[in-house]
Amino acid sequence: MELRTFIVEDNATIRENLIGTLEELASVVALGWAEGEKEACTWFHEHQGGWDLAIVDLFLKQGSGLGVLESCQQRGRNQRLVVLSNYATEDIRKRCAQLGADAVFDKSNEIDALVEYCLALGERTP
Repeated sequence: MELRTFIVEDNATIRENLIGTLEELASVVALGWAEGEKEACTWFHEHQGGWDLAIVDLFLKQGSGLGVLESCQQRGRNQRLVVLSNYATEDIRKRCAQLGADAVFDKSNEIDALVEYCLALGERTP
């Protein structure tokens, strides 16, 4: 099953590589992307039931990924929200979990784990 995914990432190189990797390896279909908190929150508000997975960076051109997490707390039961950040410290992981993140992955060494997460999620998505 393909995962309808929205990416919140302000670095174009990282975003393009991430989309390419996940589309190739994990049956992800990128619905679009945002570089800032306001843009992302607007997209999620306008597409409430139209996505399966959101991948959110914490440091954005405008605002923060924490604000994006907070705005998605009323998402559907089957919608998953994950953080992909260079700053995946224990404190950040706890804060993200408090804001409703389903998982947190470190950009520097947990991309394979993100791919595995997406594969497992795709197998469960009806």
